[in-house]
Amino acid sequence: MFRSGRGGESLPHHQHWPPSPTPSLPSWWCSAMPVPLGWGRNATMMTLILNAIHLSLTFISCLIMILECSTSCKALIFHAIVPLSFKVTENRSEFEDLDLYATSREQRFRIFASLEFEGQLYMTPYDFIKSVTSDEPKCGKKWRSLSKQELNQILMETPPVWKGSSKLFRNLRDKGVISYTEYLFLLCILTKPHAGFRIAFNMFDTDGNEMVDKKEFLVLQEIFRKKNEKRERKGDEEKRAMLRLQLYGYHTSTSSVLKTEGEEHAPRSYWDTLRRSTSQALFSDLAEHGDDITSLLSDTTLLVHFFGKKGKAELNFEDFYRFMDNLQTEVLEIEFLTYSNGMNTISEEDFARILLRYTNVENTSSYLENVRCRIPEEKGITFDEFRSFFQFLNNLEDFAIAMQMYNFANRSIGQDEFKRAVYVATGLKLSPHLVNTVFKIFDVDRDDQLSYKEFIGVMKDRLHRGSRGYKTVQRYTTFKSCVKKELYSR
Repeated sequence: MFRSGRGGESLPHHQHWPPSPTPSLPSWWCSAMPVPLGWGRNATMMTLILNAIHLSLTFISCLIMILECSTSCKALIFHAIVPLSFKVTENRSEFEDLDLYATSREQRFRIFASLEFEGQLYMTPYDFIKSVTSDEPKCGKKWRSLSKQELNQILMETPPVWKGSSKLFRNLRDKGVISYTEYLFLLCILTKPHAGFRIAFNMFDTDGNEMVDKKEFLVLQEIFRKKNEKRERKGDEEKRAMLRLQLYGYHTSTSSVLKTEGEEHAPRSYWDTLRRSTSQALFSDLAEHGDDITSLLSDTTLLVHFFGKKGKAELNFEDFYRFMDNLQTEVLEIEFLTYSNGMNTISEEDFARILLRYTNVENTSSYLENVRCRIPEEKGITFDEFRSFFQFLNNLEDFAIAMQMYNFANRSIGQDEFKRAVYVATGLKLSPHLVNTVFKIFDVDRDDQLSYKEFIGVMKDRLHRGSRGYKTVQRYTTFKSCVKKELYSR
């Protein structure tokens, strides 16, 4: 007769868990609740019960700290009160405390990544899709180590860019590898308007020949790397070095390659960093180090897709644009199909759920109630309407400027004004039914006017996919890390 033990291993029925020696109890437990004489075997049971109570209190105290503290102070608290000397043998567990030194993007990448090659972590295409369409992974899993032969086989099966489609990531599933800097690049694609695609392409085309080669594309790796290094949390340098090895595959910092005068300005987005790094001097400097960068990086699915198996092909703008447009479409199709159940439309209420899914709105019931009460006859939202709205969201900054004109003029924002502002800022024409649905969701005063500040605030949250899911995962991961440290330090 066996029962499950720690780590999924089987233990004989007569063997107790935890294994001997059992953790010693605090002295106040023993003095407060002595075990009566003559209990015999019951004494062992009593000890286990007291241990369970003590561990439960430990769990609760860790959970309270997580819920009450801000993200920035969690690392300080755990670093101060919890020993960092425990060791575990599981692949994922031995690096789990690195989350205390990771940024939000780094944490999310590490949580969803499932592959490891020579110490560096990678996502599969399926991992990436889940990271932008799910709050958190369905279950914890170890990083699977790839051999050189397995990696080469995966890359050999990568289709060329001219065979790309809006089902590329779904077709590849786990037959691909995506690095951390490519993950950041793909996130940029999902949140940027089509007009920005040409800007992005021109950033890579350093010699102006309307083609991008592999070395030029790898400039992206260093731009994002430098941007990320400026956001790194301060702390144990050894832990940060281990984290950089996981994310980039090597320890050596190449930030000096990208260093320019006056670089310490206000924080910028990754897209702004890319857009503002266009000076020829910067790219010329990077070009001199191109061979060094290439030698440090392993080939990935994205590099082979763009530049071929030998890395000699060049990427033109049409293929680049099609890849970016296909990725946006693929992610939206997956979200739409999740709610459509095979139909051509989703309900207005489900549309509201999707809009609010990745935001910081805690109480979504009031928004959903607005839809139920004010759109009693369900007409449905088509995929074309759904896609056009998210294309509009990718132009949200320009739209916000247009809307401010109405605020300065003290004019109310009705549906006609909203549609005109969208068209002027983005060139998109939203259907009357779609605009009416948006108004019903965000018209909190029920006066047929848009709650402008609330709408813009919520939609900006929505653009940063996974922010809400990250908070959930971060709390769970930090809680689990706290508990393990407490167990192994006793």
